[in-house]
Amino acid sequence: MAFRLLLAACDRLGCLQPGLHCLNLILQKVFYSFHTPPPQESPQAAGAQAAPTFLPAEQRALSHQVLKSWTMRLAVAALLLGLTMVATGDEGDKDPCVYEALPDNDTVLCKGLKVFYPELGNLSCMVVPECNNYRQKITYWTEPIVKFPGALDGATYILVMVDPDAPSRSSPKARFWRHWLVTDIKGADVKKGKIQGQELSPYQPPSPPAQSGFHRYQFFVYLQEGKTISLLPKENKTRGSWNMDRFLSRFHLGEPEASTQFMTQNYQDTLHHQAPGGSSEPKDKPEPR
Repeated sequence: MAFRLLLAACDRLGCLQPGLHCLNLILQKVFYSFHTPPPQESPQAAGAQAAPTFLPAEQRALSHQVLKSWTMRLAVAALLLGLTMVATGDEGDKDPCVYEALPDNDTVLCKGLKVFYPELGNLSCMVVPECNNYRQKITYWTEPIVKFPGALDGATYILVMVDPDAPSRSSPKARFWRHWLVTDIKGADVKKGKIQGQELSPYQPPSPPAQSGFHRYQFFVYLQEGKTISLLPKENKTRGSWNMDRFLSRFHLGEPEASTQFMTQNYQDTLHHQAPGGSSEPKDKPEPR
């Protein structure tokens, strides 16, 4: 019954759903009524019309009516305050949509790069939340928007996305798994989040195997400096076990201009609640795709 009253009140106030914002709005309305004095006649009107004479019984009835009105206001305010406290407690205990930052030891790569996915926003230095099937959705979403605000307009850049935890962080026998490789990206474009260039490895969404724990998905932006970048035939045959360090040395690419990473795990492993940054020994299974 109380919830129905709350829904009706929220509807009257134009709230889309009975959340905390609506409860606070109702409380403001109730408490505002405490401080709203009854309308008073102007001195001219009071002088022009004689004050009515009340009998004792009428006075008692009026006092009882006013007291009843204020008692109802206090009861409604107490009820709504209780509902607010209960709703606050429930949200803190049951809301699964928690945006968790990476552990401190995994934040060293978070330097000047932003990665935006649909519905989630910027995932830089974050763990993909388990709510709303995000850990499954990210396995089929198209490439993210990658922004490097510090890019130079006249420069060209290389974007690399890899998984260093293939097939698992505790046993990365297929490190690095190459998820995305784009060269010849103009600085003016990457500054705005437009990854337009020579795509040597088309984007492949994160797809960590089941029971392999959390995987890091790392993004690096390198200054290309007019070099012609390519992959060897051997590198083109597979994405796994990519020797990224040898690739960087071959083209004399130094430290990345910007970098970041996020973490996720197989959506079927959500119930295990493994802590991000931890590892688990994988069973025999296919490597990430």
